[in-house]
Amino acid sequence: MDFKIEWFDKLASTNATMRENFRQNPTLPSGSIIAAREQTAGRGRQDRPWLTTPHSNLCFSLFVRTDAELISIPSLTMATCLAVNDLLQGMGLRSAPKWPNDVLVGPRKICGILSERIEPDGIIVGIGFNVNMTTEEAEAIDRPATSILIESGTAAELSKALEALLPHLDYWIGEWESGGFSRLRDRWTAQAGPIGKALTVHDGDLKKTGTLAGFGDHGELLLKTKNGLETIWSGDLS
Repeated sequence: MDFKIEWFDKLASTNATMRENFRQNPTLPSGSIIAAREQTAGRGRQDRPWLTTPHSNLCFSLFVRTDAELISIPSLTMATCLAVNDLLQGMGLRSAPKWPNDVLVGPRKICGILSERIEPDGIIVGIGFNVNMTTEEAEAIDRPATSILIESGTAAELSKALEALLPHLDYWIGEWESGGFSRLRDRWTAQAGPIGKALTVHDGDLKKTGTLAGFGDHGELLLKTKNGLETIWSGDLS
């Protein structure tokens, strides 16, 4: 994939800016990236805010041109998680992907990903990656969070962090383009498992408990419960 990066000092939302770019230019090439050194109105899953202070965290959106069906979007998100995970493990951090769209170091979130379909033939992958978040900033968040700075003690220039991630994105998105989740399954299961791990899935007011039975053809979670095998498409795991 040929990447073309456009940097901004401050944006409300990189995903919203990418949507507008696509509206103005329907021939937008795959691999286009919009990155911001500060994001003021970003959103994650379930409309949770994803904000950054200047030069703290890496917020960017990647456009992938594809005619893949809507059902394939979750596995593209998972491919992106694997890319971030490989980068972190290469730095010596004990990271792991968390279904469906996060990367953790220990119990703490270091990266979240939100993908959305753009008709007729594209997907925007929005990535929020904690690079230089301080301990004080992490403690102010209502969920456990961490960053490269917290874990390694070393700050990183955001553009260099993005450049370091690109080869991993190129590989895993290429795998996804070649065969969807089937090309990710072994690596994802090895990193996000093990099979048989006890899980609780929260989706709004619904709560289901069981053990991990694996992942379906499109990355959906298979949960073994007392009622049998259940297919889970969205939710928060604990």
